[in-house]
Parts: sequence; structure tokens; C-alpha cells
Amino acid sequence: MSVFPSTAFVLGAGLGTRLKALTQRLPKPLLPVCNQPLVTRAFSHLHEAGVKEFVVNTHWQAQAYAQAFPACRWEGLPIRFSHETPEVLETAGGLKHAEALLPRSGAFWVYNGDILSTLPLRAAWAAHEAAGNEVTLVLRSKDGPLQVSFEPESGRITDVGKRLHPEVEPAFLFTGIYLVEPEFLQRIPNGIKMGVVTVFLDMIRAGAKLGGVVVDDGDWWDLGTREQILEVHKVLSSSGAPWIAPDARIDSSASLIGATAVGARAQIGAGAILEDTLVWEDAVVQPESTLRRCIVTGNGVISGHHTDADL
Repeated sequence: MSVFPSTAFVLGAGLGTRLKALTQRLPKPLLPVCNQPLVTRAFSHLHEAGVKEFVVNTHWQAQAYAQAFPACRWEGLPIRFSHETPEVLETAGGLKHAEALLPRSGAFWVYNGDILSTLPLRAAWAAHEAAGNEVTLVLRSKDGPLQVSFEPESGRITDVGKRLHPEVEPAFLFTGIYLVEPEFLQRIPNGIKMGVVTVFLDMIRAGAKLGGVVVDDGDWWDLGTREQILEVHKVLSSSGAPWIAPDARIDSSASLIGATAVGARAQIGAGAILEDTLVWEDAVVQPESTLRRCIVTGNGVISGHHTDADL
């Protein structure tokens, strides 16, 4: 039996264009979820499955990673960064760019940096190993756009995005989590901006071992929009909301309602009302302000009454 993959490549270089104001100063994987950077939740999920080291590609606001992980470690585990410049290379290009940091033998994980997941990953490894796949995609039959055509009987992916068989309606979601053997990297040209789906389609055409495994247990969320970020806080609110950093300063007359989080060193003034609102670290909310379904990024001192706004 092969050794369980101990390395994960976490995609952290995306521009986060759908999030607009939220990613002015932070790359999307560093946005806080319940006061914890999203990427560290990915690290935790992978570590629970057996991963012991991480490779993260960077581009937009790359210096924020250095600030978040000055020792290039998380919970004592090493993080190695692969910086892409002058432009982001997308998923396949980013993998190729990081090739020297990835294992030369044995599989490794690839994990999108803008998802939040609790899927049981060891089932995916068992399926990957048993099938002898070059790549195995972790799939779901729910929770988002169904874009992957998959044959459970053969274990093979037959299409992605109706590119090869437009007459066949896809029935599975690609979670953005997959297992990769090092030889897959030889399919990607050097220095080319390229998405991984293009390479997957080439593999299908060539009859290469591109497999899948359906994992409908656990939870999975795509956090590509502000609405999705707020919604996941509502889902998680039963286990701890409001989330308040120990060094946040909150006036005793302020009201924190629902799925609200207040980050490190943030200040909430007297009489302020925050409902289903996220206040990032170092942000300041003035007295008597009312914020509903807002995300306060700390770009300035916030006052007044706001609903569904990024501030």
C-alpha cells in the first residue's frame, strides 16, 4: 500500500474579482471566516486527513501571506510559497510553476483556496489508489453547479462543462479538491497561463486515467461571493456566534445579533447594533451605528446606518 499523501498544494493566487472591496488588501484565501483565515481552515481539514506540509501559490497581495505566516509555518507544519509574477497563471499554470516544491514521487493533494469543506478525504485516497489514477477528482451530487459527467461503474470522468458531450447533462459538482500524481505535471507547458480543466479534457480525449469519487458526506461551501460568506456564517452560527476576538473592544451597550463576528483589536462603539455582520481586525464602528448584513474591512472608521454593504 502506498503512503498517504503528506503534501497539499493550496491555490491561493486568485484575484477575487467577484469580492471587489473585500479583496482590496487581502487575497481571498486570507479572508476571515468566524475570525479565522479561510486558508487555515483548509490547512486544518487537510491535516486532519494526514497532510503534513503545504505549498501555496501567491500573486495578488502576496505580502499578506508573509504577514499572516511570518515563519512560513502553521501549527508547526511547513508552508512553502510559490509566487507568480507578473501575472497569475491560473490552476494548471500555477501547479507547473510550483513543480520544484511538489513531490517527485507519490500523489499530492490540490485544494482550492476559496472553499470551506469538511469532506472525509480518506475515501478519496482509497479510490485513487485502488484505481491507479493519474488524477482523481472529489465530486458531489449536490451543493452547487453540476458540471462534471462521471461514470460510477468505470470510475472515469467523461466530460467537464459539457465541452466534449454537450448532449449529456452533468450530474456532479467538482469540489476543487483532487489527488494528483507527479506525472500529471508533465502535461502542462512551462510558463503558460492555463486552467486545469483544459488539461483534464485533454486527458479524457487521450483515454488517460482521470477518475472521480463521489463524497456526499460532510459539508462543502464555495465562498466566492459576499453572500456566500455571510451565509456560511449563518450556517455555522449555532456552534458559537457571535464570534468575538479576545482583544476586541466592545462597549457594553452595543448589541451583537445573529451571525456576527468581531475580529482582533476591532472597536465597537456605544449603542451600536450589528446584525449578521462581520467586522474584521482593527476595524472601528462608531457609536450608535447600525449595520445589518455588512462586512467591515477596516479600511476606515464606519458610522451611520448600513445594510448589505461592504465598508
